[in-house]
Amino acid sequence: MSPTPETAAKVTRHRTRHRAREAAVQMLYQWEVAQSDVEDVLRTFWTANLPGLEGATDETKAFAEELVRMTVGNLSKIDPLIAETAENWRLSRMAALDRLILRLAIGEFLHGETPRNVVINEALELAKTFSGDESAKFINGILDAVKKKLP
Repeated sequence: MSPTPETAAKVTRHRTRHRAREAAVQMLYQWEVAQSDVEDVLRTFWTANLPGLEGATDETKAFAEELVRMTVGNLSKIDPLIAETAENWRLSRMAALDRLILRLAIGEFLHGETPRNVVINEALELAKTFSGDESAKFINGILDAVKKKLP
């Protein structure tokens, strides 16, 4: 039995948004490690020919760039939420990718339209892809606690 057009559209949208989140994490990493201007990163990222990004759609690129701008533009709100929630962990002591995945997800909590449980699931997938199972557990705990704090 083949999927309905509605189901196929949902799967395509999910894949597009997941790929965009993966790209957003990579852009945020480039921004943080190189201490580059975020607009420079956005301007050059898609021309770097990174594996897995070939054939990224305009929708994927637009959503990834929106996520990056939203995250970087709201660090003054995001970082205190992480710091007060992550007991015994300073932001500077966290693994860079864990910190960036947390920032991305909390940015979506604050300004995105995606349901928070979906954002958490996506963050866990990103953690498993870029860090590992222990990171996923750490990120899950922080995001669940932040979710409960927010209106």
